[in-house]
Amino acid sequence: MAVFLSSFVNKIDKKGRVSVPASFRAALGADTSGIVVFRSLQHEALDGCSIAHLELLSQSLEKQDLSPEVFDLIETTIFGGAVQLPFDGEGRISLPQALIAGVGITEEVAFVGRRKTFQIWNPATLAAHESEARSKARAKDISLSKIIAAVTQSANGDAA
Repeated sequence: MAVFLSSFVNKIDKKGRVSVPASFRAALGADTSGIVVFRSLQHEALDGCSIAHLELLSQSLEKQDLSPEVFDLIETTIFGGAVQLPFDGEGRISLPQALIAGVGITEEVAFVGRRKTFQIWNPATLAAHESEARSKARAKDISLSKIIAAVTQSANGDAA
C-alpha cells in the first residue's frame, strides 16, 4: 500500500460533497470504492483510512493483551464511530454532518497525509496545529537525518 502524502484544501459543495485528493485515492488502490472516517482520539479532526487498514487494526487488537476497559474504549470510539463513505463517480464523498460539526468543519476541509492514514481538518484548526507541531519538533530537535542515522546506527550495532 502506498502512503498518504501532502496536504490539500478542498471546498464542500452545496450538497455536502467534497473531493478526496486524487493522490489519496491512488494510495487507496484502484479497487477501493471509498474510505472510512471517524473522530480522531487525539485532535479535533477526522481520521481516515481504507477498510483494509481498519481490518488490520482489528486483527492487531486481537493479538494484544489489552485490558477490557481499553479494548472497550477503542471499540466504542473508533469502530462504533466509524462511517464508510463511498466515492461517487467523480471521487467525492459526502461527509456526515454530525462528524464535521463535531470537529468544526464548515465550508472547506484540509486533507492531511499521515503515512498509512490521513486526517480531515478545518483548515484554520490545522494551521494552528501545524504551527504548534513545528515549534515542538524544533524544541525536541527532531530531524529526518537524525531519525535515519539512529536507525542506521542501530542496524550496524545489531550486525556487530
